[in-house]
Formats: sequence, C-alpha cells, structure tokens
Amino acid sequence: MRVLFVALGSVGHTYPLIPLATAARDAGHEVHFATGEEVHAPLAANGLRPFRPADVFYEVYAEDLAPELDRLRPDLVVHEWGVPGAAVAAHRAGIPGLWHGFGRMVPKGIGLELPTETTGVPALPHVDICPPSLQDRDFLSSQERVELRPVPFAEPAGPPVRRTSRPLVHLTLGTAFGTPELLTAAITGLAALDVDVVVATGRVRPDLLTAVPDHVDVRRWVPQAHLLPHVDLVVHHGGSGTTLGALAFGVPQLLLPQGADQFANADAVSAAGAGLRLLPGEQDAGAVAEHARRLLAADGDHRDAARGIAEEIARMPSPDDVARRLPEYA
Repeated sequence: MRVLFVALGSVGHTYPLIPLATAARDAGHEVHFATGEEVHAPLAANGLRPFRPADVFYEVYAEDLAPELDRLRPDLVVHEWGVPGAAVAAHRAGIPGLWHGFGRMVPKGIGLELPTETTGVPALPHVDICPPSLQDRDFLSSQERVELRPVPFAEPAGPPVRRTSRPLVHLTLGTAFGTPELLTAAITGLAALDVDVVVATGRVRPDLLTAVPDHVDVRRWVPQAHLLPHVDLVVHHGGSGTTLGALAFGVPQLLLPQGADQFANADAVSAAGAGLRLLPGEQDAGAVAEHARRLLAADGDHRDAARGIAEEIARMPSPDDVARRLPEYA
C-alpha cells in the first residue's frame, strides 16, 4: 500500500507524524511525506521520501497537493490537523484520508481551521495522540478516534547531558515562541534553586542571554526524546510536543504559555494536577522559582499525577499497532 503523509513544514507539526510514518514503512508500506524543506532531513534519514509540493515552505493548500496526488496515486493520505487543504485535495481526488492530531484538539481562535469543520470534506477518523484524560470532552464524544500512543521522535543525540546528584530541569520555549527576556527570567528563577538546568533556546540566540551560571547548560537545540527520560521537571511554553513528551515520561511541568494552543494545554495539565502554569504578567523569576520548587518536591502530588498519565499513555496502542490497521482505512 502507498501512504502519503502531509504536514506543515515545522518541527511541531511534522515530528508527531514520524512515529506512525516509520511504523508504516516498517510494515512494508511505501511511504511518502509532503512538507516544507525545513524538516526534510530527519524524514529522509528515516526513509520517508520527503518532497516539497509546489512552492510550499510551511503551509500546504489543496492546489499545491493536487498534482502530487495525480502523480503518486496513494491508497491513503494521512494529513495532520494543520493542513486542511490536504484533506480537501484528497477528497476531490477520491482518495481516503485520516486526520492526525498533534495534541489536544486545537481550540477556536488560534489561527488554524478546525479539522472537524473543514468545508466540503465528510467526517474522517482522527488519529489521536492525546491521552483521553487530557483530550477535549466535546471532541471525545463527537469524533471517530484511532488512539495512538504519543512517542517523542528521537533526533540524533547531541553532546551528553551532565547529570549530578542534583535534580535536572529542562527549560525550553519551543521553536516558534520565546523571547530573551522570558528565557532570562526563567533561567534566573531556576538558577536560584539547587538544580542543574539544560536550556534549549530555540528561536532566541544564545548570545542574547547574559550572565548564565555554570550549572545552567545553554544550547540552541536539544533532542528532547533523549533528554526527557532523565529530567525531574520541564519548564516550557506549553507546546503540544513538549507537553505530551514530558507526560509520557511522568515528568511534572511548569507551563509558561505564550500563544496558539499553549494556553489550552496549560489549562489541561494544571487541571489534571500534573503541573502548574504561570500566565503572561506572572512569569517573573521569583514566580518561576517558587512554582518550580513546589513541583520538584519528592512527595508532591503533581509528580504522582504526571506518573498516572504516563501509565495511561503506555496503555495506548503503539505506532506499530496502528500501522497494522491502516489498510482498513484505505
């Protein structure tokens, strides 16, 4: 069977699809991946045949994909929530499709068209990587879902992470959000604790962060899949990938939401007891230190709640399980 995966050309939208795509490849299917060139390298390294339809760099529209569907004639198109145009193109071409989520169902008003409301496309099943206890209640009750365990994509490991007798904290504001001011405030707050900190600066240049203490390791990029099993706390922006990645390993979180779906993720994690949040206007060094100290408590309820969600995630079907079911939808 030939399967085409389609995603926005960014880490946050492409990486959640890679585990299922590689499982489909391992199951003997011919897999292709349409997205912007920024994320082609890891796709090519995993034998997923990436290509850029038309002049796509980030967004994919129906008109971009239509010629490629004529060329490839896939048996199934798996399109993530950020590319409703792919669903439209597949429907027009008479090719079956599946939505693929990247976290909780996206709320209205964040600049993405809801995949449950795509004009002219009949209802399609959703590959849902969000544990049901965190998923939007209306989405759970109204949509056909194919549960899939969220598996952090393992990029090649970078330099080894220092691990001492002190707790290890990972700080990141993702690749699309973050400012030097907020990163500096978070570093200052965490540096006041007896912890080691690994910072992924993302879009912020490391040289814009001044007076970084010795026990704070600042890097432009950190392969989270290799780091998260070893950390005691994640302080982050609330992006879906980091949120689910930390939960998969039972790590409590301090969320500093900035935009997009991050506020909804922060609300869900804090409501589940697996973390705390600080909203804009509250995100100063003192508040970061205070909340991080609470989350690092060895006997804290937040850690127990995070471990409970990790157990829930572990019970979800694996990418191999779901890949074996893909022919049912073709």
